[in-house]
Amino acid sequence: MSTTRLAPVARIALAVGAAGAAAFAYGSLVERRNYTLRTASVPVLPAGSDPIRVLHLSDLHMAPWQRDKQAWVRELARLQPDLIIDTGDNLGHRDGLAGIRAAFAPFAGVPGVFVNGSNDYFGPQAKNPFAYFTGPSRHKRQAERLDIGALHAYFAELGWTDLDNAAASLEINGTRLEFFGVDDPHRGYDRLDVITAAIDELRADDPLGDESWPDADDPPARATVTIGVSHAPYQRVLNSFVNHGAQLILAGHTHGGQVCVPGFGALVTNCDIPRAQVKGLSVWRHGLRSAYLNVSAGLGTSIYAPVRFACPPEATLLTLTPVA
Repeated sequence: MSTTRLAPVARIALAVGAAGAAAFAYGSLVERRNYTLRTASVPVLPAGSDPIRVLHLSDLHMAPWQRDKQAWVRELARLQPDLIIDTGDNLGHRDGLAGIRAAFAPFAGVPGVFVNGSNDYFGPQAKNPFAYFTGPSRHKRQAERLDIGALHAYFAELGWTDLDNAAASLEINGTRLEFFGVDDPHRGYDRLDVITAAIDELRADDPLGDESWPDADDPPARATVTIGVSHAPYQRVLNSFVNHGAQLILAGHTHGGQVCVPGFGALVTNCDIPRAQVKGLSVWRHGLRSAYLNVSAGLGTSIYAPVRFACPPEATLLTLTPVA
């Protein structure tokens, strides 16, 4: 009786294959549904101001059958946020709005603002995952168009404000928050050239006049806090936001890398942001100016790439606090 032994190279290949299969199974069956709430404090409010609790939601890529995700998002209402900021890619299927309605229903009446992501316009498509290593993902002309109008109508029902290439303001807990945002930069829909005019129009309606808009030489604490909102954190957008006086910037799109290497982090960002800032709270600097930047790793994935590894899906609760 003879025994056939595998060569060392073959044994290594089998071990690597088995480890890869186990990692994929874990990322697809376990971590992809390991919804996580990340919390952080951001000192941007004037001294003596009441804190503001901001729930940052992004990249749900919702399909109607994803009831566990819908239920988890609904439960976030128990946090009693003062404000919701949604940075896009809510839809992940032609019928994704049904799932968004189920998830967001408890937030009706909570002030909110939102911008579009590319997947709010177009349905998901199967892609070669290795193509992400060559740069930001490219778009196919035959992508299915989604009903973004219906999504916007639902957000209007919730009482949320559209910031796509627009500016708006809200008063929350006694502090005036100024927002400006852009439509999806990944598709090139951002119009950075219209932000100045949008802000000027907003300032003209400010009852406090120019006194509430100090220049860069004034102290950081001020009556108005300025927040920039974008789906994709491309550097051109972040730099423009900082130039326009943003103290806090919120974005999504990157999925935090989606598949990361423990101890190393994200392999790709799907835009030109540095890997070190692909998710979480950091500081974005441009010239002599800077702003806090929160990039959400998001709550979903494409239905054609349903896996996460070392990068669980997340929502973020940011507590805006007074400057020390």
